[in-house]
This record gives sequence, structure tokens and C-alpha cells, in this order.
Amino acid sequence: MEKIWLAHYPKGVPATIDNTQYASIVQLLEESFQKFATRSAFTCMGKTISYAEVDAASRTLGAYLQSLGLQQGDRVALMMPNVLQYPVAVAAVLRAGFVAVNVNPLYTPRELEHQLKDSGSKAIIILENFAATLQQVVDKTPVKHIVVAAMGDMLGFLKGAIVNYVVRNKKKMVPAFSLPTAVKYNGAMAKGKGLALSPSKAKFDDPAVLQYTGGTTGVSKGATLLHSNIIANVLQSEAWMQPALNHPTRGPAPDQLNTVCALPLYHIFAFTICYLLVLRTGGMSILIPNPRDIPGTIKALKGFELHTFPAVNTLYNALVNDPSFAELNVKNLRVSNGGGMAVQRAVADKWLAATGCPIVEGYGLSETSPSATCNPTDSNAYSGTIGLPIPSTDIAIRDDDNDDVKLGEPGEICIRGPQVMAGYWQRPDETAKVFTTDGYFKSGDIGVMDERGYVKIVDRKKDMVLVSGFNVYPNEVEDVVASCPGVMECAVIGVPDDKSGEAVKVFVVKKDQALTEQQVRDYCEKNLAGYKKPKYVVFRADLPKTPVGKILRRELRDMDKKAA
Repeated sequence: MEKIWLAHYPKGVPATIDNTQYASIVQLLEESFQKFATRSAFTCMGKTISYAEVDAASRTLGAYLQSLGLQQGDRVALMMPNVLQYPVAVAAVLRAGFVAVNVNPLYTPRELEHQLKDSGSKAIIILENFAATLQQVVDKTPVKHIVVAAMGDMLGFLKGAIVNYVVRNKKKMVPAFSLPTAVKYNGAMAKGKGLALSPSKAKFDDPAVLQYTGGTTGVSKGATLLHSNIIANVLQSEAWMQPALNHPTRGPAPDQLNTVCALPLYHIFAFTICYLLVLRTGGMSILIPNPRDIPGTIKALKGFELHTFPAVNTLYNALVNDPSFAELNVKNLRVSNGGGMAVQRAVADKWLAATGCPIVEGYGLSETSPSATCNPTDSNAYSGTIGLPIPSTDIAIRDDDNDDVKLGEPGEICIRGPQVMAGYWQRPDETAKVFTTDGYFKSGDIGVMDERGYVKIVDRKKDMVLVSGFNVYPNEVEDVVASCPGVMECAVIGVPDDKSGEAVKVFVVKKDQALTEQQVRDYCEKNLAGYKKPKYVVFRADLPKTPVGKILRRELRDMDKKAA
């Protein structure tokens, strides 16, 4: 396909990037540690650590891991929320020559067992809050070495002791566990201090991270992200961000950017943008351990000038609907990156009114490190699209025969670029299913491209609802219902119907408790074609979500089937 999007790139954004400027992620990290040594790198729960401190701590922990007898390329799992130990541990694993396996701390024992066995992880660094889950399955996995961290480990002696006491004894957040061979995080650091870190031998095209898919389409698979893949996406994202930093009406950007890291670092969106991109550009990441606690999140952000704010639609929505959000310093907010799920216009409009900074929606997957497309960061308004292919990225919209469809027609979004994974970990059969013969990754998402190269997501193939032969895309219906006065959030699924094959069912969380089913129906009557209107409207107190905040339509479908 002709790269029609290049003509619509913001001024100064290159068509391509050179990801060969780094031999590995380790070289990128160590360059930043030296270049920005005196700057603050991460702040969490009132404690801030510098680039030099991350450098020293990761060197120490990496040396300890090497002392365990682990070999180059061995996998080390990381199972923690956004606490200071996470960025240190990731750097330690990579600098020691190992592969990082990001693990969701909220996994059930079954899910954790699958990921540890599938990845072949020989060691794990885990927060004690989740150690009871590990205890149930560790004997069935290849894990031989366990490092257990506590919430207060890096907060200083007095504050750390207080935090650990409260977490364990007052909030009861640490279920009892027994892992006799485990070493405490601070104990591992003490042992590593007298050891020298042997330089990583990782090469450009070696695996760096195993990023497991959410499992929403079946058994969770590990996307094998090479050093080259992740370096490419960091540099692509950096190039794409530049127009926002040199915006004609927003004035010069500050010397150091503060990035809100409410997205979990074990998710590839935050891993690339809030961790590696922040380090590459000398910024500071404000770590939020529990973004579901909206009052706590707002409290943690007070006192900081916020410059970049990557988030998912549900988080933007929850924040902008909290009266305390107005107390945050967003006067110099440069970029609000929306991703992970569709951004709804109603939410985008509220965010723009509250901050003056539009949500620039992007798109990507675990398999693409993650970014593939994004709206220009110097935009002045929400576009309703997922933007243009970012530098060095090709997007094709194809039919089931792998032929390009005409501009404006829907087809599967296919992605080719240096950020696309090598394949699924030890799954050649699954890998073959998602790559075309000419090297495009088949996303499973349906989209359309316009004459400028802007792409709009229509929906996931499997989420599409077929009503009397007509395609109904849940994203479109959700976008309408979300803009109905009194609606906080919503989700749409298809359910069996004797007359039409399938019917539309919407689950609604109220913002205004006086909202009625009839009001929702009347609003849909005005804004949706007949076959798109929900046949069923159900009110719920909340919606099932992933830890990132993405609404789980699959879980709603499963619950609906059981109820039926």
C-alpha cells in the first residue's frame, strides 16, 4: 500500500527511525543512567529515587541474580504493581543478561502457573502481597529462586517499617504464605553489594521481554519482544511526541517531563512509555500503585506539575468525574496518550474541557511493543480515530483473502514494522496464524483507513454483533450510550435472539442514580439506527475490567450465558 499517511505527518516527525543506534536495551539504560545521573527518575508514595540510585540498585540486584547460577537468556518473572522495586528489578534482569517476564499480580494460581511454566521462568521477584498465590503453584513450575519484596522496602527505614506494618497488620493486604527458600528483597540487595555485575551479552535480536497477551482470545501466549523491537518503539514514540513539546501555542516544554504512571508497569503500554521512554528522555515517572483508588491517585499527583499522562478511557473518565481532579496542576499538560481500549468522545470532551489538552488516541498490542498508530500530538481536539501509522510502520487494511480493501472499506488491520514481535514464545503454530506471507501481523481488529491515512477502529472481529445480517460494532453503540446524560460507563455484547440471530445488550453503570432504562432507550432511539439499538438495557454497580482498566466484554458474555 502507498504510504499516504506520510503527507499528513506533523512537521519535524521523520518517516523512519534508526533503531540500530543501540545494540540492546541495556545500552539505552546505561546511557541514561550516566547522562541523567543527578535527576529524579521515579517517585512513589513520597519517596523519590535518582537515575544514579536506579543504576546502583539495579547493578547490585543484577549481580545477585547472576550469583544464583542463572544463564544468559534465562527468564526471570516480575510480579509487582507500580512500586519502586519494579523499575530497579527490570533494569537488573536486563543488565544481567536475562529475559524479563512481566506478570500480572492479580493472576489466579491457575493463570500464574500457566505463565511460569510456559515461559520456563527459573526465578521470580514478587511483592509479598501476592506470595500466597505463588505458594500454591510454585512446586509445579520451573521456578527455583524467589525474591520477596515488601511495599516499604525502598521507602527508607522508618517510613518503610511504618508502611509495612500498616499494609500487613492494619489493611490486611498480605495473606499468610510459606515460601521457605525465598530471599527477602533487602537481603538479596545486601548479598549483591559485594558482587560485581558481569556485563550482559544480549544482542540486538535476542529476546528481551516475554509479554503475555491478556488471554481474552484464548490461552495466554507470550509475545516474544526482542531488544530491537522495544528499542524501535521507544524511538518511534519519542519522535512522535516531539510536536507536543514544541507546540506553538503551549510554549517551550520544561527541561524535565513528569509522566503519570498510573498504568501498571507490567503492561506493555506503561513498560515502553512510562518506563523506557521516560528514561531515554531523562524524565521522571510518578508511580501509582493502585489507580483504581481514584482519591488516592489524585492525592499522589498533588504537588507535581503534570506533563504527560498515558491512560485508558476508564481512568480518564473516573478522574475527570472526581471533583478533586480540579486541584491537580495540569496547566502545562503536553500529551494525554489514550490507548488500551477505545477512547469515547464523551470522555475526551470532558478531559479537554478540564485540562485544555486533548486525548491523542493511539493503537497497538502486546505483539507490537505496543504502539503502531497514533494521532498527532500537536492536535487540538479529539479525532475519533486511532491516528496515523507512526514512523517506520506500515499499515494495511485487508480482507480474509489477504487482499487490500479499498480506502474507506472495513478490513483487518495488519501491521508491519521493527516493533512487531518475533513471534509467540515456543508457539510456531500460533505464530504462523497471525503473520501474512509478506510479513504483516494480523491484529484481529477491524478498521478503515481514510484518504489521509488515518485509521478508525470498527471493532474486534469476535466482538461484532450480527443483527438480521447487519454488522453492529459494540464500540459505536458504547460511544453513543456513554454520551447519554447520567451514564458513567457502559459495555455492549451480542446475545442470541430467535428473530434476528443476535441482539444488542448494553450494561450501564450510572453516574446519576435517577437514570432510567427508558431514558437510555430514548437516547439510543435518537442516535442509533434501529438494528443497532440495544434490545436489553441492564444496570450494574460496576463492570468487569482487566487491571489496566479495559472492560472485559468476554466476562460479561460468560456471565450472561450462565444467567440464561
